[in-house]
Amino acid sequence: MGHGHGHHHHGHDHSHDHGHAHDAAPLPAAFDITVPDEALSPEQQSRRSLLRRAGLLGAGLAAGSVIGQTAGGAAPAYASGSGSSRKKNGFLWLSGDHHIHTQYSSDGKYRVVDQVRQGARHGLDWMVITDHGSATHAKIGVEKVNPDIKEARAAYEDTLVFQGLEWNIPAAEHGTVFVHPGKNEVSVLKQFETGYDGAVKGATASSAANEALAIAGLNFLSDQVKRRKVKDALMLANHPARKGIDSPHEIRAWRDATPAGHRIAVGFEGAPGHQAAGLPKPNGPGGARGIYDGSPSANSYPGYPLESYRTWGGFDWMTATVGGLWDSLLAEGKPWWITANSDSHQIYADTAARGGGDFNANGRYDDPVYGGQIDLTENDFWPGYYSRTHVGAESFEYAAVMDGIRAGRIWVDHGQLLSGLDVRVSGGSRWATLGGALHVKKGTKVTLTVDVALAGGPNWAGFVPTLARVDVIQGDVTGEVEDKDTFTAPTAKVVKSYEVNKNTGTVRLTYELGRVDRPLYVRLRGSDGKRTAVGAMGAAVDPAGPAIDVVGDADPWQDLWFYSNPVWVLPS
Repeated sequence: MGHGHGHHHHGHDHSHDHGHAHDAAPLPAAFDITVPDEALSPEQQSRRSLLRRAGLLGAGLAAGSVIGQTAGGAAPAYASGSGSSRKKNGFLWLSGDHHIHTQYSSDGKYRVVDQVRQGARHGLDWMVITDHGSATHAKIGVEKVNPDIKEARAAYEDTLVFQGLEWNIPAAEHGTVFVHPGKNEVSVLKQFETGYDGAVKGATASSAANEALAIAGLNFLSDQVKRRKVKDALMLANHPARKGIDSPHEIRAWRDATPAGHRIAVGFEGAPGHQAAGLPKPNGPGGARGIYDGSPSANSYPGYPLESYRTWGGFDWMTATVGGLWDSLLAEGKPWWITANSDSHQIYADTAARGGGDFNANGRYDDPVYGGQIDLTENDFWPGYYSRTHVGAESFEYAAVMDGIRAGRIWVDHGQLLSGLDVRVSGGSRWATLGGALHVKKGTKVTLTVDVALAGGPNWAGFVPTLARVDVIQGDVTGEVEDKDTFTAPTAKVVKSYEVNKNTGTVRLTYELGRVDRPLYVRLRGSDGKRTAVGAMGAAVDPAGPAIDVVGDADPWQDLWFYSNPVWVLPS
């Protein structure tokens, strides 16, 4: 089947469009094995312990993996010459969070440096500050937060801190928009928010005109990159199923709005933030995980079922349903990636209270103050504490993180269920990893190989999570859909499950796809096995998927999952 693949551009030959020099940037101290442990800061020591646990320092998990190779099997340019063995052996897998609020959000509280310090402490390498788009933020907030971001970059040199904002997508939900740092980061974000934010423009209702404004906003960002005002820009849709207002045709339109070689809109939150919200009372808020507790409104897409307004194992219904909306996007043979993050506003069990000040006049609240009590009613965790997005980057640079996100080299986990994941699909003499595509002759024998570094130590809740099971999900590439509101993929299903039931060491899983004669993709999912249910499409499709989260009784630590982005196999 030849249709649909031509649009599927995300560097199948593992080439890159931007020509960034990836061999100049020094490794962060935590990664650099020539720096002794005692020379590291507490945050760097924490990060190094996580890397060591995953076998990602020196000759570890990556040493025997394919991730440092190109599609043809040759070593990449940055692998030659001197440098630490960690860098030679493959991508730097950098953990991050693209959805974080501060005192510059009307419902926020913390300083930028508070969020960055906590993210660094909890093992994050990159973070995006995303205060809410609003008239006040557009007017004064974008400029005011920038010096704080620059100070945090200087204070935490081993953490890449992007400036972004949470876009009120016209006619739809929220989205993260962020740009590569540079002299125009403030002016471009300010122009974007002023001209294309749904709240600023009074364009939040579902209408054709407002949907067109969203596309215009993405085209504006693309134009800023083309004109080299900023080096790069990305958009990721946030909590997409929460209100039911991100229709399938809108998501497809965002994805397809800008040139395939340099898409701006590249994915959505596979799992939303606010994961502490489901902790039951009296020791928690007693709400819904992700604050997914809504129901359809006049602006909602009418085709979505009621169960789409809840999370499933902490993940958005669009991602959690095998054969659902995400699979329908992947079946078109086009890239669309998932992430996971904190949406950090107010921290569960924290003692800080919001500072005073007039937000509308000042564009921010005063610095937080001591509140005098532990607050068990808040919904959020610190960045990196529970949700992590792991990006395979070619170097420790802003551009490399953005390239890795655009390429789909991403896997996500909750509660530190895994330490590392290395995925390849190989056939003939070629291979591809997450986000990539393996091009082979029709009838070539293809093998999926997965190396999993298990938890190996306690998470931030103080226990060592056990990976009970890993599922391989496979679907056919059937080409572009005629109905842009399609949100099912009839061929996608769990084709193999592996019982693991371990929490230390590494595990290698191998799945034979056989002699592939049609275009397809595979993706991975796994859990601690504590809560499962038959998937929406039936037991033949998903016999043990995530269960719908119960409002008021959904302890996130008792229901841990990881998901990977897909790898395509395209025979010809």
